[in-house]
Amino acid sequence: LVRKPANIVCSISDDRGAEATYAGVPISEVAKDELGVGGAISLLWFRRRLPPYFCKFLELCMITTADHGPCVSGAHNTIVAARAGKDLVSSLISGLATIGPRFGSALDDAARMFCEAFDLQLTPEKFVEKCKAEKTVIAGIGHRIKSLDNPDARVVLIKEYVKKHLSSTPLLDFALAVEQVTTKKKASLILNVDGCIAVCFVDLLRTCGEFSRSEADDFVRHGVLNGLFVSSRTLGLVGHFLDQRRLKQPLYRHPQDDVTYLA
Repeated sequence: LVRKPANIVCSISDDRGAEATYAGVPISEVAKDELGVGGAISLLWFRRRLPPYFCKFLELCMITTADHGPCVSGAHNTIVAARAGKDLVSSLISGLATIGPRFGSALDDAARMFCEAFDLQLTPEKFVEKCKAEKTVIAGIGHRIKSLDNPDARVVLIKEYVKKHLSSTPLLDFALAVEQVTTKKKASLILNVDGCIAVCFVDLLRTCGEFSRSEADDFVRHGVLNGLFVSSRTLGLVGHFLDQRRLKQPLYRHPQDDVTYLA
């Protein structure tokens, strides 16, 4: 007897029984136990029930990054596509396709950079000097409008939550020390919401007691943080699509007086 190898291997869900399961937990149980969206994420992404404070953190991140107005790349593309008469999925894809190194994907890079510096036991000053010498932008640092004197309310909210629920936050503390160095050069070089979520997320992974160090590092390397941003921002992009349809907005054409023609 020769067994045919499976074409697909799946370890997060199973639909073969009377009821589909998430990491072995029936969907009805997930709903009955009020695990919420954070609990569903914990089962589907991490294949285990994470502590309630961790699940609430996931939901807090989704709430605070769901949307950032109509002017950012993702929302703009979704709006333009919706006004061109494209369907929901096409408009959503148009917006999601802008997520990359310049928009939205700083979370993974911030986690990687801060973890690397912290694990190498670099001082905040040495880390900043190293990035400057390598002409590397520190992911998760900097904001167009916000500063130490005008903080981002989302960052304040996330920091307060993590400080309240974790006994130690070594990577967040390191990032805040880096912020003290960078803001001496320019007031707007603060720890932004991407950087804050990234370092707090790593602190949670490393200290919650559910993962080994290698497991925690693997999740960051595999892109879990960008997955969180994509999931949350999808909520806002769908909202922009529905908003344009509800307002019956016509085809978008960019004003010529806002274009510099070089031809």
